[in-house]
Amino acid sequence: MILDKKRYALKYSIIYGTIIAIILIAPLFVYIQIMVNINEAKIDLELKKKAHEVINQIDRYKPLEDEYFHFPRFNSFEAGLYTENFKPIFTLIDDIPLAMNHGYYSYDDKRFYVIEFSDKKYFDATYLVVKKDINNYEIYQVALLIVLSILIMLFILSYFIFKNFALPFEKINQKLDNFIKDSIHEINTPLSIININIDMFALKHGENRYLTRIKAASKTLATIYNDMDYLIKQDRASFEKESLDMSSFIMERVDYFRDIAKLKELEIQTDIEDDITLYFNKTKLQRIVDNTLSNAVKYSYEKNYIDVTLEYKNNSIVFIVRDYGVGIEKSDKVFERYYRENLNKGGFGIGLNIVKQIIDENSIELEIISKPKKGSSFIYIFNTL
Repeated sequence: MILDKKRYALKYSIIYGTIIAIILIAPLFVYIQIMVNINEAKIDLELKKKAHEVINQIDRYKPLEDEYFHFPRFNSFEAGLYTENFKPIFTLIDDIPLAMNHGYYSYDDKRFYVIEFSDKKYFDATYLVVKKDINNYEIYQVALLIVLSILIMLFILSYFIFKNFALPFEKINQKLDNFIKDSIHEINTPLSIININIDMFALKHGENRYLTRIKAASKTLATIYNDMDYLIKQDRASFEKESLDMSSFIMERVDYFRDIAKLKELEIQTDIEDDITLYFNKTKLQRIVDNTLSNAVKYSYEKNYIDVTLEYKNNSIVFIVRDYGVGIEKSDKVFERYYRENLNKGGFGIGLNIVKQIIDENSIELEIISKPKKGSSFIYIFNTL
């Protein structure tokens, strides 16, 4: 029940950090595309420049004076002269796409610039092709680095902001938790005194309807107390398993609820096999049984009965509580904490939520069969293998 400051900060720093990152990163992708386009324009200009350098060097070649023409070579550019069918006259390019006209071309990670000659004064060539290999991965790597930096910074900042933001809530939550623990502790003493004196009064003066009502109310309060006590201790206490005589245990809990059932003139009928043993934690089993029986009594029609069955079947222990009452309209929601279908029936809506936690932790199967105004059956299957 204590607010986990670190968990709270981590959760919301991830959520809000992601939202802000998406807002900030979206323009970054536009920026990347602009940078790629700028890079393409830059390469286009560089290729044109290199093409004109080649032409200038050819123009300076004088066949009568120079024995050989030294074709220009560049560090990151390749060039070549081609016939009208793109057969190389002289080329430093390994491969070029066929059927290119005058202009700039892009193929995969290669860029070409083609100049078409109107006459064949350049060694009978029709085309001059200049090529450059490019690598846009550097742009994407920088972008990825920026994205990661943004995400890391946002996460760190968000974490510290939410961690400090949660501090006052943590203090309030801690005070509330201490208040609940103190309240539960304070309730335990008078509750025990009430129960002891009820028993002593009954021994001395006998049972009567007023005493029965007090006893039933006390037991109802004790069930709520036990639920609250379990909620407080579930993350702190170690609930060790032990070998339990489940037959005797169920019978004991049924006897405990008979006084509560008497207020509505309910009869609890039992069909319990003898000597059924279960390896389980007693506190957790009591929460399952008590909350199921408590709800059966609470939602049964008056002057009716409740069936409690315990049997060993197909290597499993089957525990069934069936009532003939108002039924459940939304069986998928009854396990939600604080959910109550009938606000007039009292309670806090935490009992079945505790049951759900316990059966999930211990792989216990639960089937609910319910019809409005006909009643409900809670069928628990404990696998013993």
